[in-house]
Amino acid sequence: MTKKLKWLAAAALCTAAMGAQAEVSQVRIWAAACATCHGTGGQAQEGNESLAGKDKDEMFQKLMDYKSGRKPATLMHQLTAGYTDDQLRQIAAYFAGQKK
Repeated sequence: MTKKLKWLAAAALCTAAMGAQAEVSQVRIWAAACATCHGTGGQAQEGNESLAGKDKDEMFQKLMDYKSGRKPATLMHQLTAGYTDDQLRQIAAYFAGQKK
């Protein structure tokens, strides 16, 4: 492999890694809005529901139910309306990946 080709391959790998890191950071920013009630990293204080380590599909369905109005809420229906379905899916996956 030529020196130039090696540099191009290394640059491509770095760019992909930075893109993945930016995506993770964005999801963490979205999830930070949940911290007030559900705790940092989804580990809520007593009296609120912890999200860390829960099933992502069930969490996503709950979020969609809030967003559509199928599940009554005082605040969650307003919060979920501000996110796309894909963003809610990513948020659910983020919390599912957190330690309980």
